[in-house]
Amino acid sequence: MVESTIVSRKMIKPSSPTPSSLSRHNLCFLDHIATSAYAPIAVFYPKPTNNISQILENSLSKVLSSYYPFAGIITDNKYVDCNDTGAEFLNVRISCSMSEILDHAYNDAIDVVFPPDLPWTSSFGRSPLVVQLSHFDCGGIAISICLSHKIVDGYSLFKFLKDWAATSQHLDFKPSTQFDANSFFPLMDDPPVLLRDIVREPQRCVSRIYHFSSSSLDRLKEIVAMNSQVQNPTRVEVATALLHKCGASVSMTINSGVFQPSLLFHVMNFRPPLPLNTIGNACSAFASAAILENEIQVPNFVAQLREAKKHLQDKLKDPEQLTSYVLETIKGTTNKTEKNIVFDFYMCTSLCNFGLHNIDFGWGNPIRVTVATNSMKNHFIFMDSPSGDGIDVLITLTEADMLIFHNNKELLEFASPVVLPQE
Repeated sequence: MVESTIVSRKMIKPSSPTPSSLSRHNLCFLDHIATSAYAPIAVFYPKPTNNISQILENSLSKVLSSYYPFAGIITDNKYVDCNDTGAEFLNVRISCSMSEILDHAYNDAIDVVFPPDLPWTSSFGRSPLVVQLSHFDCGGIAISICLSHKIVDGYSLFKFLKDWAATSQHLDFKPSTQFDANSFFPLMDDPPVLLRDIVREPQRCVSRIYHFSSSSLDRLKEIVAMNSQVQNPTRVEVATALLHKCGASVSMTINSGVFQPSLLFHVMNFRPPLPLNTIGNACSAFASAAILENEIQVPNFVAQLREAKKHLQDKLKDPEQLTSYVLETIKGTTNKTEKNIVFDFYMCTSLCNFGLHNIDFGWGNPIRVTVATNSMKNHFIFMDSPSGDGIDVLITLTEADMLIFHNNKELLEFASPVVLPQE
């Protein structure tokens, strides 16, 4: 049994006090409706030789001066009190080699490098940022962060990680940050219910990583281009459509061949046209529905994805229209559930092109970047492959669904599970 022991725990404060003019960071509309859960990311490195903990603590203190809301307290779901309370920093010893974690067939083994019971739980009442430095018996390390989704999206989270890494190598590095999302999406009264709350109650799930090679993605793109009006489909679009179809096949297997309507939400980053240094939730989800069985076919579903994405992009030109669209999407989803139509829900997030594997604290790029196991089923997270060939997808399903999904012939024609050699 793998054991973790906390060696030390401390609060890391910004190296420079936050000016009084910046003491209140107002949440924007998209922050307001976002979940308060901690988004958990971990990066793994083999055997650094220098004084790791001191380097990370000093550079974290320095970078927090630019990311000052991360060292404050979220208040009343309206603003962050930027009072320099600090970020939590844990030093932990893990009683196994790093390979035992990274080579496990299920990604769930990764959870040991996160503070227990913290990932995906509410960040209210605790520091928005919690860092854990995990030391393995082999000398390898993992740096994991749990950062409140209330004040960041995936893009912001990885920008922070890269800026922290750059600061650790050059303490005079000055990140470019703008905590001004409220100027684009002002806060509103009486926000709607969260999409995440609509989707499902948490349940016991497992995660596996699947790899789509560039050649497999090219084959899928050809199929879509030949059988739909969509030209130049993206790799994430075709992979999303295939995974959705495989998920629907699982549902049909469980339901004795009866097709189950589905709603798939895909998150879109608004940078650009918003400035790349905008920190916060500058993203929203667009929804694609499959009401009839033929709509789950890959070309048909890619066409739906493209249409829904374009609709959201058009709304982005006018923040007021975008706000209305987000509200309509949530209201429409709520109405469907109220009419007792049973839907399977899917949530997709793409972290591709974020530079996940260029996070160098001074001892090279990570050998794995991943997240903790989600408690929501039917969740797909797309990431660039460490090799640069294609993309990896972290797939979270219930245990029963994963057993069926893992043997889907169409899935295995285009993707392969990332598993340990002796499995």
